[in-house]
Amino acid sequence: MFSGIIKNLGQFKDKKDSIFTFNVSGEFCKKINKSMSIAVNGVCLTVFKKTNDSFSIEIIPETLDKTTLGNIKFGDMINLELPLTPQDFLSGHIIQGHVDTVGLVEKIKAKGNSKILTVKVNTNYSQFIVEKGSIAINGVSFTVISCRQTQFTIGIIPYTLINTNFKNLKAGDLVNIEVDIIAKYLKRLLK
Repeated sequence: MFSGIIKNLGQFKDKKDSIFTFNVSGEFCKKINKSMSIAVNGVCLTVFKKTNDSFSIEIIPETLDKTTLGNIKFGDMINLELPLTPQDFLSGHIIQGHVDTVGLVEKIKAKGNSKILTVKVNTNYSQFIVEKGSIAINGVSFTVISCRQTQFTIGIIPYTLINTNFKNLKAGDLVNIEVDIIAKYLKRLLK
């Protein structure tokens, strides 16, 4: 389980078959172990191997098909999050790392010291998105500003712009979306 508060960035280094390798800081590598779950752009994955400044994960075809990781390019920056521990504060919201869908960044507009991001999503998932509700985009916890049938907007604060891969995001990019798990459970219970 994760919270969507990104404290580390990594960079895509290499791919050999289903093994993906990422460069990270030595400090981050000290905190991870083989077989540990970590969130990579919001996708919960298991550490396959690690060195002093990199780690590798094995990705199955299902994950490549349902997330943006299938389109990752050499040098791309990735958001990284370690799993929550009982001592951690839940500063964002509960994120499982099970990406529901991929969204399309329609526009990014500056507003004061922040940016407003508009994302287009499949209508199958827009039913789980509500104003002032939580959503995870590339593993980052956000509060929804507004939502319509096939799109929603969020505000990106300066800290998030500086410390995540959102600083490189542009219109036309694809992003991983995880809707609120509580909304999905409620929908299931009400069937």
